[in-house]
Amino acid sequence: MPSNAADKHAAPPAPEPLRVPVADSHTHLDMQSGSVEDALAKAASVGVTTVVQVGCDVRGSRWAAETAAAYDAVHATVALHPNEAPRIVHGDPDGWSRQGAREAGGTAALDEALAEIDRLAALPHVKGVGETGLDHFRTGPEGVQAQEASFRAHIEIAKRHGKALVIHDRDAHDDVLRILKEEGAPERTVFHCYSGDAEMARVCARAGYYMSFAGNVTFKNAQNLRDAVAVAPLELLLVETDAPFLTPAPYRGRPNAPYLIPITVRAMAEVRGIDEDTLAAALGSNTARAFSYPR
Repeated sequence: MPSNAADKHAAPPAPEPLRVPVADSHTHLDMQSGSVEDALAKAASVGVTTVVQVGCDVRGSRWAAETAAAYDAVHATVALHPNEAPRIVHGDPDGWSRQGAREAGGTAALDEALAEIDRLAALPHVKGVGETGLDHFRTGPEGVQAQEASFRAHIEIAKRHGKALVIHDRDAHDDVLRILKEEGAPERTVFHCYSGDAEMARVCARAGYYMSFAGNVTFKNAQNLRDAVAVAPLELLLVETDAPFLTPAPYRGRPNAPYLIPITVRAMAEVRGIDEDTLAAALGSNTARAFSYPR
């Protein structure tokens, strides 16, 4: 295999460490290669001392909760991903994991899965409910009803347990904001992998929603994200990898992991015109406040 082809699958080199520690507010360690111990050690070596492990289905949410219970540096969120809800309702076994969906679908199956998310959300080491929300990119009109029902249920679970709500919003800005308004958003609501523009950032800011930016803020075609970073209040900014996805430039397309957070932090600091230490201090405080864990 030519070296340039091999490089596309190789882990990027570690960036220069941050001087002020930050948290990866949204990652999927269960979808990454290597052990949890190695991922945490590599992240800590560059100043990423905390990660929020996010569940996307019942099985993944159980794993997130168990992992957070085992490692002080890991906090968990639990949920059915927006694309998981229609799969459960329609009895599709090929969800995020085959074990995460039932062969017999219908609303009863969705209710059963939501009941397990509710149970997990009560655990003290589970700090959030998500990622939930709406995805109009991967799920067509036939899945809208199941997605919306699941989203509303997750909002209720988050509020009842006093946990943060983690939003997945893909091509669904207006509907996500509408449902949050109709249901009444939890006190702490996070737009994971923020994908709106500056005007939507102003709307989120007025509502007190946190906005978490991933490696795609470094992409050439993502000026809308950089515009949003520029106008979002500093106290509402978070940073994430969404690893193994959305690896920041110049490593786009290669495997992502929490240790690459410093690249995104530096890009965000440049957009805002502030030094990276100031931004990192804010990001660390904001993430602890959003997910209600001690620093």
